[in-house]
Amino acid sequence: MKYDMNEYINKLSSLSLVQENHIPYMTGWVKHFLVLGNPDDVVFADILYREGREDWQIRQALDAVKIFRRMYADDSTEVKGNSAEPIQIMRDSLKVRHYARSTEKSYLQWCSRYLAYCEQNDITANSDSAFVAFLSHLALKRRMASSTQNQAFNAILYLFRNVWSKEPDNIDSVRARKPSKLPVVLTLEEVRQILNRTYGVAGLVIRLINSSGLRLSEALRLRIQDINLENKSITVRSGKGNKDRITILSSSIISDLHKQLEKSRELFEDSVIPVSLPKALDRKYPNAGLEWGWQYCFPAQNASVDTVTGEIRRHHLHRTGIQKAMRKAVKEAGITRHAGVHTLRHCFATHLLMSGVDLCEIQELLGHKNLETTRVYLHVMKGFRQSVISPLDLLT
Repeated sequence: MKYDMNEYINKLSSLSLVQENHIPYMTGWVKHFLVLGNPDDVVFADILYREGREDWQIRQALDAVKIFRRMYADDSTEVKGNSAEPIQIMRDSLKVRHYARSTEKSYLQWCSRYLAYCEQNDITANSDSAFVAFLSHLALKRRMASSTQNQAFNAILYLFRNVWSKEPDNIDSVRARKPSKLPVVLTLEEVRQILNRTYGVAGLVIRLINSSGLRLSEALRLRIQDINLENKSITVRSGKGNKDRITILSSSIISDLHKQLEKSRELFEDSVIPVSLPKALDRKYPNAGLEWGWQYCFPAQNASVDTVTGEIRRHHLHRTGIQKAMRKAVKEAGITRHAGVHTLRHCFATHLLMSGVDLCEIQELLGHKNLETTRVYLHVMKGFRQSVISPLDLLT
């Protein structure tokens, strides 16, 4: 069958299916797909992975092919998902597209709840009315936060698009509007009081987050090769949005970090258990899990069974220990505002801004995709530097 790529381009453009600057890439993926002989999604994704493509590129390629298939699909063809279990199809689809394990778990949980809701209320799951009814139920009956509603929204929308191959109507009416809230930021003295009340490895992780503006997951996933004590820098691998970035490292914690790396080295040399590796890297480099550079900076003391592969691996520390240490320190410091580990990332950005660091540079250190996300700290900073005098003060 002969395919007209100009027709495909016009389709993408006319229906606004993708951003205009992404159309050449989508077209390129389809051409690559056709050259390979129209393989199925699993084979195509595996080929792209072996070619060294990034996860986001694999997802983009599969989306391009999905739109292309719909254009030339036979109307008599049965829609995928009608005769198979939707959850299993969705699980396979998420794995093929190399989504993060946490995203996969979250999406599957929401879709299980959605299907159970449809069954209990005797409504057709792949109908537009069911989509709207479930999201309305979360908002009006369960009174869930907007962020939780949007997480459910994205999961069910993925179910419709990738399992039932359809776009639900009237979805904007149930998309939660995220409230505009300023993050909690502590003063330098409050941060000092907290850090003075944290100890051991948990305290070091907390200070590292404040030093470098890391997310908690990024700090715990740091590997030996990601820390450069000589240059006082940290390389964050596959951060939010699957992006790498380089951030700064405080001189004040280099000595403690060096001691922590020595402890990690001792644990590494006394063990023959390989470290857990991201995605299928252990398949690509079979011996990498036993190399020093791939070890975690903050390894768990005991090995555990990998929930995906079933193999025994050494993982990093669990986040709950760090969060518990932070809550204890905040309480002992007498701070009444709600402050968690992530608050220190907000403090990192705001205090840098107050010291005169350029907003664009802070954006790079934090790994924000959009400058508007970083700009919120300009508003936070106004609370620390009050240039406007209250009218009441003028009367006294």
